[in-house]
Amino acid sequence: MDNTLAQLRAGRLAGAKRIDLSCGLTEFPRELFDLSDSLETLNLSGNALSALPDDLGRLHRLRVLFCSDNRFTELPASIGQCRELGIVGFKANHIRSVPAEALPPSLRWLILTDNQIEELPDTLGQCTRMQKLMLAGNRLRTLPQSVAACRQLELLRISANRFEALPEWLLSLPRLSWLAAAGNPFDTQAEDAAITAQSVPHVDWRELTLGKKLGEGASGVIHQAALGASQQQVAVKLFKGAVTSDGWPHSEMAACIAAGLHPTLIAAQSRIDGHPDGTEGLVMALVAPSFITLAGPPSLASCTRDVYSDDARWSCDVALRIARDIASAMQHLHAQGLLHGDLYAHNILWNAQGGGRLGDFGAAWMTRSLDAAQALALQRLEMRAFGCLLEELLERCSNTPPQAATALKDRCMQPDVTARPSFAEALSVLQRELAQ
Repeated sequence: MDNTLAQLRAGRLAGAKRIDLSCGLTEFPRELFDLSDSLETLNLSGNALSALPDDLGRLHRLRVLFCSDNRFTELPASIGQCRELGIVGFKANHIRSVPAEALPPSLRWLILTDNQIEELPDTLGQCTRMQKLMLAGNRLRTLPQSVAACRQLELLRISANRFEALPEWLLSLPRLSWLAAAGNPFDTQAEDAAITAQSVPHVDWRELTLGKKLGEGASGVIHQAALGASQQQVAVKLFKGAVTSDGWPHSEMAACIAAGLHPTLIAAQSRIDGHPDGTEGLVMALVAPSFITLAGPPSLASCTRDVYSDDARWSCDVALRIARDIASAMQHLHAQGLLHGDLYAHNILWNAQGGGRLGDFGAAWMTRSLDAAQALALQRLEMRAFGCLLEELLERCSNTPPQAATALKDRCMQPDVTARPSFAEALSVLQRELAQ
């Protein structure tokens, strides 16, 4: 819940650890410094700020700073004074410049999505605790070579930028698991070809009758719908068009189409023509309501790992069945020249009888324009994400997991990217265990 400026100025927020102010601010409220001995999380998103005070370091306990949806044109250098800062978010500003001194080495999670940044300082490589780096929707052509030192980096978003090629050192980072790079010059030709492929069925908007809303994400809204005279029940995703943390919705649409059909994949069946507002959309199979989301997305505390409900428990057979179904879907995607980019439990639907279904192509992208060695390295990189998922599934088993499954998890998560198994190998192990 948002705090109010009046409460702050009246001293009624003394001792607060978290402050949320979204009230049209044009200047940083100096009264916040009265909370310097307690304030750990400061959220000033959704204001009209263009600067932070030069003495921001007085907030010596500050760990989280959000200033998204403001008017900053430069990442404030004074952020670098806050030596405890682990999370910084300046999404959807007008930032063109990132000074070297603006990046405290303590950073674990940096969000600069949807700005106008053309280059980043070499000091980014000094943030060796960095786990999550979100840079989609900028004007970057490369990353500083120094970032190769960020060996804790697990999630990277560089979609919707100006990369002509991927930095080679990215492919050997030992913990990188979730990489999104769609909507860059090296990838756009493959995306356009997927969008315009004649083999993809088209559905006229007038054949669809929208029903209840099933969900909404950054890239679009999903409705239940009835199709044609038969009133076949389907899911319809209508895209919003603006850049998201994962990249362009256009890239997501291309990946959905290129994925094709697979029994454990929630992918596109057809694309929609003739929407009165020109909105792009896809028709997908409607998943039975007995399927539920496997976990919630990462929290500020967990950073890169999903959050499961306290009572999330299942038998080893159920865990292995979910893992098998997701490995099968991933093997199919890799064979189509696609990376999922966001292989997480929060993008998986499951039930105990039906196994798992993988969805959400917001971070997916194509490897067709890359050479075979790069494509293979990227597939092995994505195996670590599967290892994380398998680890989470096995941790919550009500009985002791088979040794082969634990060994597979360890192989998927090993630091040497090239030594990780393929999804075909993982699938073989899981099928063998389920057959016993």
